[in-house]
Amino acid sequence: MVQSTGGRVFNVVDLEREIEAQVRNTVSFREQRPNIAPARTQTPILSMPEYVEHRDGASEIGRLSAEAVVREYEAAAKEIEAMGAELIERVKQCEAMTRDALAATDEMKETAKRYREEAKRIFLQIEDCSLMTAEVRKTCTALKAKIAAPPTAPA
Repeated sequence: MVQSTGGRVFNVVDLEREIEAQVRNTVSFREQRPNIAPARTQTPILSMPEYVEHRDGASEIGRLSAEAVVREYEAAAKEIEAMGAELIERVKQCEAMTRDALAATDEMKETAKRYREEAKRIFLQIEDCSLMTAEVRKTCTALKAKIAAPPTAPA
């Protein structure tokens, strides 16, 4: 479906004229009643960013609209940068957790090493006891055999 852009351009021009008339009415109303302060919004008005500047020949409404849009984009860009800073903070926390996890892993490896050393010490101690017990049995058996043997005559 092909639509004509002529109607849309006409509507935009009409809209711009209506906005301009509204701005003039607001300005003339403020001039008539100087005690009325302009309404303040919650968000502070940002100065126009350095990366844009008005071109000659732009209407006041065009300038105001462009300023409003660029301020909104700039505010969004600042929020995006703030999210980036928050992300960096989370990365630092992850790095700290990683360092802590690696330190805990090293400590676990050291503990496992000490357990193995203790297991080896106990293993050797049990085997030493077993060898000593076997030697005691052998000695006891030999002594028992000597004691139980009949006396022999001297020759």
